[in-house]
Amino acid sequence: MKGMGNIQKMMKQAKEMQDRLQKEMAEMRVEGSSGGGMVTAVLDGSKNLISLTINPEVVDKEDAEMLQDLIIAAFNDANTKVEEALSEKMGAFGAGLKIPGLF
Repeated sequence: MKGMGNIQKMMKQAKEMQDRLQKEMAEMRVEGSSGGGMVTAVLDGSKNLISLTINPEVVDKEDAEMLQDLIIAAFNDANTKVEEALSEKMGAFGAGLKIPGLF
């Protein structure tokens, strides 16, 4: 039955790490931009759009498609950065788990 104590301890560690990761994701802010900074999107760790900034110079009634493309590009840039940050964090958290045969 000694193994059950170890499993419970590992499960507790995993839960604590999961809670910590969720808190960090909620607090995370990642900025992406396009058009040389003309459009900027900020996402949280759950990939929710927190803010969008558009430089008035890129607002042209005759070329709405360009603005749409810049917004999409800024969002995608921020999304990629969130993925990279989460991958780094997941690697760090995984290294903290001492599961025999896995790490």
